[in-house]
Amino acid sequence: MFIIQTYGVAVLFCIVTMLCWGSWANTQKLAAGSWRFELFYWDYVLGIVLLALLSAFTLGSVGEGGRSFLADVAQADWTNLGLAMWGGVLFNAANILLVAAISIAGMSVAFPVGIGLALVIGVVVNYLNAPVGSAGLLFGGIALIVVAILLNAAAYRKAASGMTNTSTKGLLLSVVAGFLMGLFYGYVAQSMFPIFERPEPGKLSPYTAVVFFALGILASNFVFNSLLMRRPFEGTPVSYADYFGGSSRNHLTGILGGMIWCLGMLFSILASDKAGPAISYGLGQGATVIAALWGIYIWREFRQAPKGVNSLLNGMLLCYIVGLALLIVAR
Repeated sequence: MFIIQTYGVAVLFCIVTMLCWGSWANTQKLAAGSWRFELFYWDYVLGIVLLALLSAFTLGSVGEGGRSFLADVAQADWTNLGLAMWGGVLFNAANILLVAAISIAGMSVAFPVGIGLALVIGVVVNYLNAPVGSAGLLFGGIALIVVAILLNAAAYRKAASGMTNTSTKGLLLSVVAGFLMGLFYGYVAQSMFPIFERPEPGKLSPYTAVVFFALGILASNFVFNSLLMRRPFEGTPVSYADYFGGSSRNHLTGILGGMIWCLGMLFSILASDKAGPAISYGLGQGATVIAALWGIYIWREFRQAPKGVNSLLNGMLLCYIVGLALLIVAR
């Protein structure tokens, strides 16, 4: 299987993860005019499963390093398969709430609050499991990211007083999503053998872990999203008939969004071998900056905001960037 050999390449992979995780939500924005997010989300999940399987049978099955996908599945311990799938269940619960928050409050609110909180929790949890890197620099970066979250929340409250299209519901959903999102990565990391060049009996390769993570998302989606279709956070209930009545463009947009996100997940997992899970996850969640830039400057979600909001948003972005820089040099 393909394995990263150096820390520099691992950082590059984390940057690709950041771009993927910060940009996939644009596909939801593109489809939002005629397509409810509950329906979009089915195709998004299918895109995650398709990319996971594609990578497993290509990059995960070539070369002499590690262990090929089918051979890895054949020897895998059920406990580790369950850990990877449980990571998918936790991620799906968090991500559905995040997607709902995006549809209500926009990318420039949902990502900095939800994913920023997930970054803080995820880095702490993953560092405790595998303490790789300078704790001082790592947690200094985390402190700046906490400040960025508070600045974004302040901007949201200030904007809500002068705008009619915002809701505190979106902010609350982002917070709950962030708590759940910060936990999933650790379970996936625990299911894998820590040094990818040295396969361990019963443990999973990164490609196998991502496939069973994706299957956990798919299985849980029949519960989570079916419930949400019946009792949506906003709007009227939707049915499976509505899903099958969607256009090819709507379906392909959702699948593309899922494939973009899963590519970021795969690259993050591959980078964790050389960078460590805490740094790999933390850098990937720099997606918050990318998503905020999309939301603020491209989709212009704060264009009606009162004076002073832009200063808070610029301060938020600056704290995020400096905090992420500290995560990079922490190794």
